Amino acid sequence: MSEARPPFPDQTQPPPGRTAEMQPRPDHGETSYKGCGRLTDKVALITGGDSGIGRAVAIAFAREGADVAVGYLNEHEDAQETQRWIEAAGRRALLLPGDLADPAHCRALVEKTAETFGRLDVLVNNAAEQATYKSLHEITEEAWARTFQINIHAMFHLSKAALPHLKPGSAIINTTSIHADDPNPSLLPYATTKGAIQNFTAGLAQMLAENGVRVNCVAPGPIWTPLIPATMPPEKVKQFGANTPMKRPGQPKEVAPVYVLLACDEASYVSGATVAVTGGRPML
Repeated sequence: MSEARPPFPDQTQPPPGRTAEMQPRPDHGETSYKGCGRLTDKVALITGGDSGIGRAVAIAFAREGADVAVGYLNEHEDAQETQRWIEAAGRRALLLPGDLADPAHCRALVEKTAETFGRLDVLVNNAAEQATYKSLHEITEEAWARTFQINIHAMFHLSKAALPHLKPGSAIINTTSIHADDPNPSLLPYATTKGAIQNFTAGLAQMLAENGVRVNCVAPGPIWTPLIPATMPPEKVKQFGANTPMKRPGQPKEVAPVYVLLACDEASYVSGATVAVTGGRPML
């Protein structure tokens, strides 16, 4: 599955997209990821953990020994499938639906995770809002504001709420994008927030160093997730990933190991970093 290449079948979905309707189905490492105890008895909260990169990270974290809270909007079927994989790894799962545009919900995610599991060791800020536009005039004030609310404001609210629970050695991992350095104009609101996330990560890493909390971000290139057929025009979906040196999109399972590295104790001197997972496209 990791070698799935364009052209892909014609497909569109309403946002935010569903895994079951994708052709081909994304590979989250369900049959391939093997853990080795790198996150034993840690607790992680992953936003956007129902599908795509978030599901792959949830599966990897569980197989590395972590209990996982999954934040998501309303994709209950996808979230329940992620829960099944977490529990199949012998770990506990907590599903937390709701809208990250609400600061109170962001705080509640953290508190419910800490209350249920008794601790919080890793916060993965992964949820994202994306849409494609042909011109600046197509971008409404509401769409611009919501993209910032989900993609960057929620990171602030979640990180601030999590900090009292994060002991030295804990980690915050934010999902940015290759668009932080190489913005696609058709994704203007999304790409702008991804640049903000990279800057937020670098600054927060310095601010929290004295707390013993590491902060890093992962910058994926084109990854085959439900967000693609749900937010891009059919012709873009059909050729998705063809513009990389590898001539294909990445699968979610190919991103997840980077999150494992940044979450584990072996990465104790890695903070303020951006790790690119782009199929050979360089970050500037």
